[in-house]
Amino acid sequence: MTPKTKRKALGQHFLKSRTVLKRIIRCISPQGQDLIIEIGAGKGALTFPLAEKAGRVIAIEKDPSLIPFLERRSFPNLTILEKDVLRVDFRELARKENIWGSVKLVGNLPYSLSSPLLQKVLEERELISECVFLLQKEMAERLSGQPGSKSYAPLSILFQNHFFIKLHFTVGPGSFSPPPKVHSALISLRKRSQPLFFIDNEELFRVFLRACFTHRRKILLKNLEKLDVPLSAIEKAYQKFSMERNIRSEQIPLSRFVELFRFLFINVL
Repeated sequence: MTPKTKRKALGQHFLKSRTVLKRIIRCISPQGQDLIIEIGAGKGALTFPLAEKAGRVIAIEKDPSLIPFLERRSFPNLTILEKDVLRVDFRELARKENIWGSVKLVGNLPYSLSSPLLQKVLEERELISECVFLLQKEMAERLSGQPGSKSYAPLSILFQNHFFIKLHFTVGPGSFSPPPKVHSALISLRKRSQPLFFIDNEELFRVFLRACFTHRRKILLKNLEKLDVPLSAIEKAYQKFSMERNIRSEQIPLSRFVELFRFLFINVL
């Protein structure tokens, strides 16, 4: 497999716009006390400006053909890891750097990596203070989606419970080489000091949310009926929370999903 074919397989599109790059750096706002982990460092377009300002930068790049580009400049505070980020132990990195809860994750994420990496962010959120990612626009809109919008989804709910989310700006295909077939967007995820709601069993909560959104065109009641929950409990929930029987999942705010989950599964209300 040639380097070009391999990069295509990895879904890599290198940012070439200096204007966009400067805007991304402003959003990251690297500081002298920061440990920044860059995902998909590529040829170092973002890596080197970060290393000039941040306390420590760990640049992760899976493609061995790109490592020489990252090694062409030397910074005492820059570490380059040739690894698959999904196999990187963030906890071990934080332990070695003696930093816990204040790691910044940044990167121009390959589209194929977005979903599994975001799941990793949720799992390792205790280590992270902030994420700044350039993502496929649809994924960024899903993270920031609000009730009533087509983008609102389980991912919106799970992340908004733990992070303040801001979609900063969109980026057209022409800002990349090679140009992707979709638009991108820069999004920041700043971790809350504590979640909006403490979930007793977050893994079960995720299963519950996926079930609620399984068939978006159906009303919520039809999706809930597929769960392993007595229909009588579902009826009681609708009565307790004065819910309209034709309401759909995308119309329901985070707080109500938490109430429903607790009532149907945890039974603490």
